[in-house]
Parts: sequence; C-alpha cells; structure tokens
Amino acid sequence: MDSSVMTQALGEFIGTFILVLLGDGVVAGVSLNKSKAQGAGWIAIAIGWGLAVTLGVYTSAYLGPAHLNPAVTIGFAAIGKFPWSSVIPFIIAQMAGAFLGAVVVWLQYYPHWAETKDQAAILGTFATGPAIRKPWANFLSEFVGTFVLVFALLAFTRGKWTAGLNPIGVGLLITAIGFSLGGTTGYAINPARDLGPRLAHAVLPIANKGDSDWGYSWIPIVGPILGGIVGAVCFTLLP
Repeated sequence: MDSSVMTQALGEFIGTFILVLLGDGVVAGVSLNKSKAQGAGWIAIAIGWGLAVTLGVYTSAYLGPAHLNPAVTIGFAAIGKFPWSSVIPFIIAQMAGAFLGAVVVWLQYYPHWAETKDQAAILGTFATGPAIRKPWANFLSEFVGTFVLVFALLAFTRGKWTAGLNPIGVGLLITAIGFSLGGTTGYAINPARDLGPRLAHAVLPIANKGDSDWGYSWIPIVGPILGGIVGAVCFTLLP
C-alpha cells in the first residue's frame, strides 16, 4: 500500500476511534445505571455526538481527509472526489477504529454493565436501533440523514472557513441531524459507527447483554451508503 494511503488510513483509524469512544461514551453515561450522567437525555446525546465528531476530525485531519465514515468515503468516490483504490483501506481503518473505541467504552464503564438490566439500553450504547421497528421507514431515516450529511459536507468544500473551524461546522451538522432527524433510528448515518461497535457488543463478555440485533444491522449500513451516494450525486447537479 502506498505510504501516503497508509498515513491517511491511520488518520481514519484514530479519528473514528475518538468519534466512537466519545460518542458511544456519552450514550453509556446517559443510559447505564449509577452513572452520574444517567437520565441526561437526548439533548446530551445529540450534543455529545456532535462534539465527538468535531474532536474526531480535529485529531485526524492533519493525517488525511478525516472522513471517519464509509458512507462519506464511498459517496466522495462515487463523484470522483476520492480515489476508489483507497476506499477499502479507509473502510478497514474506520471499522477497526470504531471497534476499538467501543471496546474502550466497555472498559471505561465496566462496573455499570452489571448494574444495568435493560438489554436494549446496553445494546444502545454500542449500536443504533429504531424507536418504531418499520424497516422501510427506518431505512428511509438513515438514507435521508446521510443524504443531508454528505450533501452538506460537499457544500462546505465550496464555502470559505476561517482556518481550523471546518470541524466545528461538521460537528454542528451532526448535532443538527441528531436533533432534527435522529429520533427515529438513533441516526447511525455511518456504517462503521454502527457495525464496529455492534461487533464489539457481540464478542465482548458484557454483563447482562442480550443479542446484537443482527436482523436490523443491514439498515444502518445500506441506508447510509445509498444516502451518501445519492447526496453526493445530487450535489454535482448544482451549478
């Protein structure tokens, strides 16, 4: 593999690790019993995830483009803004970073899993799930959320930002998606963010865990990828 691709993939690993560590971390803090943040609610989660993405980008952007999301990587590649030859290395790095981030969340909150009996809450600290299980509606939610994400990210590339402030704009975008569109499925809008931690949930010896809901798992993978591609293609139709 080209050394520059390896360096950029390292950035994807680091950034996605930070993203999931802080993002899943806020969900764990809000959801798990006897956490000091227990019950802080959706506002804390949406803001926490926005900050997680912001800091994930800041910690990795000096190494590469800081996609931190296979849907972004594939969407950009679909319109020629990213080389297809780098897609697989990026996705592997993103998945690995997301998995490790989830493992560290498990360790960080280790005593709290045994205190929490709600299996859905435990899974929800790792992976997303629908508020109402309707596959077509859940798919649409992930599609629309990721469409907005990728379309807006491409729009950001045309705007003028004061040096170093672009990651804050990305974090605000994630927060807005969480507040406005995330209540239906928990807004994965990122296959690595969902699949990596779901794999961690499946293999880790987490106290009181149930199944990993693999029957739902295709939705936060396929929905974001297709939404990201369509969002990117639609952006190219603008003048």
